[in-house]
Amino acid sequence: MNAYTLSRMIWISTLSTLVLGACSHQTDVAPTLTPVHVVTVKAGPGAASIVTTGVVAAADEAKLSFKLGGVIQRIAVREGEQVNAGQVLAELIPTEINAQLSQAQQMNDKAQRDVERGERLYADQVIALSQLEDLRTQSKVAAAQLQAASFNQGYARIIAPGPGTVLRKLAEEHELVGPAQPILVLGARETGFVVRVAIADREAVQLHVGDTAVIKLDAYAGKDFTGHVSEVGGAAQIENGLFPVEVKFDASNERLVSGLVAQISIQPQQASKQSLLYVPTGAVVSGVGQRANIFILTNVGGQSVAKKRAIEVAFFAADQVAISSGVQAGEQVITDGALYLSDDEPVSVQAK
Repeated sequence: MNAYTLSRMIWISTLSTLVLGACSHQTDVAPTLTPVHVVTVKAGPGAASIVTTGVVAAADEAKLSFKLGGVIQRIAVREGEQVNAGQVLAELIPTEINAQLSQAQQMNDKAQRDVERGERLYADQVIALSQLEDLRTQSKVAAAQLQAASFNQGYARIIAPGPGTVLRKLAEEHELVGPAQPILVLGARETGFVVRVAIADREAVQLHVGDTAVIKLDAYAGKDFTGHVSEVGGAAQIENGLFPVEVKFDASNERLVSGLVAQISIQPQQASKQSLLYVPTGAVVSGVGQRANIFILTNVGGQSVAKKRAIEVAFFAADQVAISSGVQAGEQVITDGALYLSDDEPVSVQAK
């Protein structure tokens, strides 16, 4: 063997050793674990909240009108104006009404004079008792007509029945209006506000007076108001087949007006009578119908392992899933990273 051949064999042997060493070193590197976040399964309401949109309105609204028809002389308020009890809101031109009252007064005065004269004549035996009774009857009729005319004159003006806000003005000055035609709509100030909504029959049958609600107003972003169901309609509305519901709420520290748009979430009493388990929507990795799959964090030999679990979904609520079976309270379910996992795969739990 010459020197060249010996040198070549030494070089090949050294190269083989380096390659084998590199392969051995690569085999010893630990596999990378999928990082995940976990949350604890917790109990929650046993029924889904009813979420819908409604409109804020005064709890008590009165449509104010004149008892008699006539020409409007003055409307003393504007829409949105605050009024006090006893304040004059509108008036009719009183000419015709005053004339009717004057006529009734004169007829009443004449009837009383006729009775006085008839009593003297009866005492002198000039007229019969039946004639005197007729005069007394005519006097009573005239007195009733005077009382009616006086009453009508009092309703030639619209007076605020209590403190409130003028919500709508339905007529203008110098306009001819009929009897009982609405002129102003007044919202009572003392009775507060409600949210009026309309819901489907399957939701209406779940509600009861007193059910709690959370109200969000676009006008007061970021602020929640608490309320309760004050009325549940006993019949569906003809125009849309939905059931009217009113939710009373307290917002005494804020300025409210009728017509504000409200997002409302009502929790039926059934929700407090039973409970279900909840996990975040992001924990669900697959599902068909009411069946779905999640990954539960387990411990195998000191190693965190993702275990696939079939569950029964009751309903979805916002960013949560209500589960009727398949998990237990206190178990830890994988959220972030769950979509990349396989059953029985080791994982690395990351702190949030």
